[in-house]
Amino acid sequence: MRKLLVVLYTALILGANAVAADVASLRDGDMKKLALHEAPVEVPEIGLVDTEDAPRSLAEYHGKWVVLNFWATWCAPCRQEMPSLDRLQVAMPEIAVVPVATGRNSVTGIKRFFEEEGIQTLPILRDPKSELARSMHVMGLPVTVILNPEGQEVARLIGDAEWDSASAQAVLKALAAGN
Repeated sequence: MRKLLVVLYTALILGANAVAADVASLRDGDMKKLALHEAPVEVPEIGLVDTEDAPRSLAEYHGKWVVLNFWATWCAPCRQEMPSLDRLQVAMPEIAVVPVATGRNSVTGIKRFFEEEGIQTLPILRDPKSELARSMHVMGLPVTVILNPEGQEVARLIGDAEWDSASAQAVLKALAAGN
C-alpha cells in the first residue's frame, strides 16, 4: 500500500510540474511578471464588504478560477489596468474577475471611476482596512492573484498588466485545464 501511495504522489507532483511548465511557456508580454507557485497557498478567510457595507467573502467564488485584483482609486496603474480586467470578464465568463478596492476608497469614488471607464461586468468589493491585503502580503498596488477553484493562490502578478491579452487568456485557460 505504501508503495502505491508513493507512486501516486510522485505522479501527482510530476503532473503538477508539467502543468506549471506548460503555463510558464505561455507567458508573454505583461504575463512574464506572473509568478507561478510550486504549491497552492491558502488564502485567509477575511471578510470584505460591498457598496452597502454588506459582508462579502471570497468563499462566494469557490468552484471557479478567480482573478483577484487588489487596487485603489488613487493608484494610476490600477486605474489603467481596470478596463482590461472588465474585458477579461467578458471574454472569459467561466472565471470570476474580482477587483478589491483596498484601503480608503469611497464608494462614490469607486462608482464614479467605474462609470467613467465603462466598467460594467465587475463587482465592487472593498477591503477598507486592508486586512485581506495585509494578510496576503500585498505591499503595493496593483497586485493580482490567481485563485484555483478551492480558493488557494496559485500565481501572483505584481504591477499592472493587460489582463485581456492573448497571453493572459492562454495562461488562465491552461491553468483551468490543468486542474
